Amino acid sequence: MDVQASSHHVLHAFCVRPNVRFEAQSDNEQVILVIRAHPVTQIYWIINAFAFVMALFGANYFMVNFLTTSQVVFINGLAVAVIFSYLWVNFLTWYFNVGIITNERVVDVDLSSLIYREVTYSNLNKIEDVTSKGGGFIASLFNYGDVYIQTAGTEVNIEYINIPRPAEVAKLINQLINAPNSP
Repeated sequence: MDVQASSHHVLHAFCVRPNVRFEAQSDNEQVILVIRAHPVTQIYWIINAFAFVMALFGANYFMVNFLTTSQVVFINGLAVAVIFSYLWVNFLTWYFNVGIITNERVVDVDLSSLIYREVTYSNLNKIEDVTSKGGGFIASLFNYGDVYIQTAGTEVNIEYINIPRPAEVAKLINQLINAPNSP
């Protein structure tokens, strides 16, 4: 992987040398990689939303026979609001569950709900082992998997789940750990 070339778009799951900053970033720290779950792993909630819309159309076919027009409009408005909320929450969860790899440390940001965020940092010199795992037909076809970073002592281990190109991410982290100017 060429870590010198920059590739960053807002909705990409694998951004090399993006022009971003995070809240605890030091002045000399450079972001090398920003990763999110592979977009193909998010298809299930998009399909669910489509199924909800189809179910709403099916329900409308029967509701017009039993309910007034204003009741049908109210139920449809409520259902559309629920569907869009479902889509929005799932999108935000995907977008803000992010891994950041810098020249000094690795960062894992997990947004488990809209009001709870967990941020885990580990300096490169505290990393003991980096493992990449990928399995299954779809994961092999789209080249996504998991990267597990084992840290020294009692520090929390870091996991990047369903990320694109997991072997390259593990290789990059190992290169950063073994770099002569590594902290």
